Amino acid sequence: MTQHRSELLMPAGNLRKLKMAVLYGADAVYLGTPDMSLRTKSEFSLEDVIEGVEFCHEHGRRAYLTLNLFSHNKDIPKLDEYIETVRKVKPDGLIISDPGVFQYVRERAPEIPLHVSTQANIASWLTTQFWQSQGADLVVLAREVSFPELEEIREKCPDIKLEAFVHGAMCMTYSGRCLLSNFMAERGANQGNCANSCRWNYKFHMRLKDGTVQELIVDEDNLHMFEFLLEEGVRPGEFLPIQEDERGSYILNSKDLCLMPKLDDYLRIGVDSLKVEGRGKSEYYAAVVARAYRMAIDDYYADPENWNAADYMEELGTVGNRGYTLAFHKGRLTNLAHGYEQTQAIAQWEYAGVVTEVTEDAFHVEVKNKLEPGDVIEIVSPVARNTILLRGYEYEVAATGEKKEVIHGSTKTIIRLPFALFEHEDLEDLRTNFPPYTVLRKERALTEEQWARLQLDKTALAMEVKDSTGETAYKRRRDKLVEAIEADANTKRFKTNRKGTEGCCGKGCNGCLIFWQDDMYAKAREVLLERKQGAMLTKAEAAEFKLPAAE
Repeated sequence: MTQHRSELLMPAGNLRKLKMAVLYGADAVYLGTPDMSLRTKSEFSLEDVIEGVEFCHEHGRRAYLTLNLFSHNKDIPKLDEYIETVRKVKPDGLIISDPGVFQYVRERAPEIPLHVSTQANIASWLTTQFWQSQGADLVVLAREVSFPELEEIREKCPDIKLEAFVHGAMCMTYSGRCLLSNFMAERGANQGNCANSCRWNYKFHMRLKDGTVQELIVDEDNLHMFEFLLEEGVRPGEFLPIQEDERGSYILNSKDLCLMPKLDDYLRIGVDSLKVEGRGKSEYYAAVVARAYRMAIDDYYADPENWNAADYMEELGTVGNRGYTLAFHKGRLTNLAHGYEQTQAIAQWEYAGVVTEVTEDAFHVEVKNKLEPGDVIEIVSPVARNTILLRGYEYEVAATGEKKEVIHGSTKTIIRLPFALFEHEDLEDLRTNFPPYTVLRKERALTEEQWARLQLDKTALAMEVKDSTGETAYKRRRDKLVEAIEADANTKRFKTNRKGTEGCCGKGCNGCLIFWQDDMYAKAREVLLERKQGAMLTKAEAAEFKLPAAE
């Protein structure tokens, strides 16, 4: 009997993102065109959509088109033309939210599998059964559905496919039913044009009894006098802190959904499709998030008893995020699901470039962010578990052969990375496992405020996962973040002790003039050279060898 396997469904904001998601492990992608989907910023032309669907089918993957607008009268005349276009494209399913549009398509194109969008707010087995009776092949459950509710829906609705979000940005309203963006920016959130008004910074003002309004100025002279708290009506005594500074306050800033720590639960009960949000995110996001979940899913099916989320969480940590949360997994949100102090999406790695061509003796790479002397670059394979580290000192422009110390990402420069730089790698492995569309990332220097935010995020997620009520570590790290915000220092540092061409991360990067030559790393070199290609020192070993990176 064939084992039931959940599909990994990735977003595709344009053709390149689609291809990278597929190459990095997506079983399926969802995409749309501007006129008829809830992503009015879609970068797909009709030709791109056709090519994208064909690319998916050539690689044995599925492609779903979005028709999840809420229709106005002006949209209805376009539907017949859209249906004919869909027949030409031949997707594996059509995602719809509007009941009228659902009925219209089902009657005129009964051969097209229909999926009901999360915008339809399906949060119960009763609603699921309703859509099944209407002819839906799959329903996308609302983000507000808890895991116990999902288990019950699965039990009572065994004959319809279920899809659940497992990763991505969270909307502060009920599955996107928001008018804040319309009011603040005249941009329709329910038409795929959200301005993210909930994440803007807001300031407190006072209205005096004479009717005048004044801004409440909070500065270093009076900061000690104020502590801003919210108390929600049905949670008396539970005060939610608001940090107000010269940049404002963030009271509606949800963290990003990440159910990786509980992914085994979803795989165990047989959720048919595991959905990642982010058609507007970068191609680096599409590649790395797909890679992390692909590895996690495959490893679960290979050995469910010993599955552990830790390694995959480390990979997800290399993608910019607002802090991760389990959101509604356990039933209701807590204060740990929100970021009150800062709204920035950050990570200690950033997109460095993408392989455009692999020649007989080199990678050609389009640079995406500034490369400088001493940068630690990691090449992330779409087909193999191992990654490769390279420390760059200068960069060769592919077109001219000119060598430069600095390459700016905005120039879209193609550089050449000769295989000769990878003296500790197998050449055949380089050619086989790092094809075009392979992404490169680089270590990113962060401010003390950003490092403090990352530490607070990890603590908060750990508390959610363990259902911990211990506030000591959380309070300590939150206080540290507040202090860093108040200090407002722009000095940046890497996680390890390196700076430019000085210092060493101790990981044995190809080309590192310190690790492979300095006597301090002699013992580390002996250990690494005896190991399988691509293996790294553990933190414990680095500490044993008294390497600076471990301190």
